[in-house]
Amino acid sequence: MPRLRKLPNPLVPEVHIRSPEVSKDSSTSLETIQEFVKLNPGVDVVCNIQATSPCLHPFHLRDALKFITEEEYDSVFSVVRRHQFRWKEVKQGSSEETKPLNLDPKKRPRRQDWDGELCENGSFYFATTSLIREGQLQGGKMAYYEMQPQYSVDIDIDIDWPVAEQRVLRYGYFGKVMRLMFCKVSGCLTDGRFNFSASGKTSVSIHSRDIEGLRRLQKEGVTVFLLTCSQDPIGPALVKKLSEKMGFEVLKVGENPLVDLRSIMKERGLKWNDVAYMGNDEADVIWLNLSGLSAVPGGAPVDAANAAKYSCQQAAGMGAVREFSEYIIRKKREAESHQAAGIDSENATASSNAIEPGNATASSNAIDPGNATASSNVIDPANPSASLNDFGSGNGIRGCFPRHSKKKGNSSQC
Repeated sequence: MPRLRKLPNPLVPEVHIRSPEVSKDSSTSLETIQEFVKLNPGVDVVCNIQATSPCLHPFHLRDALKFITEEEYDSVFSVVRRHQFRWKEVKQGSSEETKPLNLDPKKRPRRQDWDGELCENGSFYFATTSLIREGQLQGGKMAYYEMQPQYSVDIDIDIDWPVAEQRVLRYGYFGKVMRLMFCKVSGCLTDGRFNFSASGKTSVSIHSRDIEGLRRLQKEGVTVFLLTCSQDPIGPALVKKLSEKMGFEVLKVGENPLVDLRSIMKERGLKWNDVAYMGNDEADVIWLNLSGLSAVPGGAPVDAANAAKYSCQQAAGMGAVREFSEYIIRKKREAESHQAAGIDSENATASSNAIEPGNATASSNAIDPGNATASSNVIDPANPSASLNDFGSGNGIRGCFPRHSKKKGNSSQC
């Protein structure tokens, strides 16, 4: 059984294993949720989160939940505003003519003169358990939560992936502000090539743009550690110059890099969600997965690129570090603006499937929007690795929320 990262008590996440009865190809999300509700009578509110909506943020869930906990709604669902003119479908061979469904062609409005229409985007559905027992996820006193278009991404077919990947890079949720960056020297800060002179001297080149990118990170309050190892033929003179003249701390990692990196993080009271990591090879995959933000230069091996949360357009030694530095700064400012507006809390965590070696229980697979909610992962026993959540399939993540009603008092938590 997968283990989820522990959350502060009493919000302890649990895993619900679907029974064979609700694990069929024809099973619906509602059937799965009804089974969960039956086995957990102390739960008052359930949130069905669609894993195919990767730009969902904690503040979306927190704000939507208030409709139920503070305003006594029975169900809340996410929508997005669309400006699309709809027409009646005419079947092939039919004598019918198409007709407009939501516009008058004689008075066709401009986009800026039309409010558009609210459409479900499938990102999440909140419902009280009393409503779910009646066989509904939407009903009773209903409310919608409007998400901005940039966050409204739904992966439904293959061609949705490229768009979703780019949207996640710009509007995805990566947790708290980055406080620390680990960056490999060889293959990231340099292009990985070493020049040997006839006298036996070794030299490498570092792009000024990359140096400036790291300095900008430092000005933003991000501590930068450059990583080398015994296999790197980088002389002590270069290490000294990077450390003393450029102001970067250089860490030579040993045979077990985890021990060295953990030590640095522990000294600063940081967790992986606070850390950015830039690597370039298969050996970096584990750190690319664990870090709150991670990147590889352009042209990195497939395994490393797949593990990274950001793939640079620029190549190693040619501005990739500067590109990633600017990306970190942009995400940092976005997170700070959300916190300043009271949208996101200091305790919100990033969603990641990575498990730190040597700590099997450490995983941020649970969703913790500011410690306001607990989550429960519904897993298909026939396919434990399944992560996509089709609203009609029953796969995916279920957030279970204690209801705090002014009239009914506090209930127990799941």
